[in-house]
Amino acid sequence: MTLYPVPILTNGATHSAEQFRALVKDLSSGSEGITEGDDLKVSQLSTPGGGVQVAEGSGVILGRVSAFQGTYAARNQGAETVTIAATGGSPRSDMVILRVEDPQYEGTLDPATDDINYFQVISNVSSSATAIPDGRTGIPLARIDLPASTSTITDAVIVDLRQIAQPRRERLQFVHSPAGTSTAINNSNGSYAYFSTEAGWIVTIPSWASKVIVSIDIAQMKYSVATFIGLLRATFGASLSLQPVILDDNQTAIRRSTMFVSDTLTIPDAYRGTSQLLRPQATGTTGNTGTVAVDTSTTFRYDIEFIEAPR
Repeated sequence: MTLYPVPILTNGATHSAEQFRALVKDLSSGSEGITEGDDLKVSQLSTPGGGVQVAEGSGVILGRVSAFQGTYAARNQGAETVTIAATGGSPRSDMVILRVEDPQYEGTLDPATDDINYFQVISNVSSSATAIPDGRTGIPLARIDLPASTSTITDAVIVDLRQIAQPRRERLQFVHSPAGTSTAINNSNGSYAYFSTEAGWIVTIPSWASKVIVSIDIAQMKYSVATFIGLLRATFGASLSLQPVILDDNQTAIRRSTMFVSDTLTIPDAYRGTSQLLRPQATGTTGNTGTVAVDTSTTFRYDIEFIEAPR
């Protein structure tokens, strides 16, 4: 019979390890990798030497020997040191992986006495390798690009190869209009100012977020007096700002223009789990003689998407 005779977790039934691994595969949608962004990160030892440290964390590893092998769940309960051999007269790249060697499908290890999941070093891989170069069951964690005659491993030679098995994403939008006309921005010295009647949006940042894609549409900004030349951007919290875009309008009467700014930002550690203000600002630059403002006819649309990634 090809169908498992009972579904998983049925009272009174016996379930094989393979059936539990099938459940893990289902729950992880057939993907593999680390669980959260800081899991199993490879870094230099506290005192750099002939090895690396693998941080605590967990991951899921897809079995590659059998089509029905399923997916393994593994956890590192604390930091572990992995030895890296020194190089001689030539450079070398090694790959650190989390390996699973299940004797049901390969090898001769005994789960009663042996570690069948362990950190393994694959020596002399390609200097551009990002995946395990053969068919063994495991997930890549890091590549160590060692110069010639090197016995001390530092973060500078460690390339992070981790992937999150099921990265989280969260998208938020906020749309509104100012309650009144903002103070005109009319400088020409490149000093940014906020639109006085546009308070921005206080955004709650998930504790798992690693990156954020931010877009702000402004429909429509109001130019007046004379030609305006300047820049538009937005700040996010105290330390982040979006890439500025040019405001370049060569008319002289009152006129309107729709603009947007967008950028992908890396979330600082101190931002995760906090609330930060996202707020657009503008400035005139050299040669500017006009003004720009927003008013009750202006609509702001804030669009923000948080992404989980290794960090």
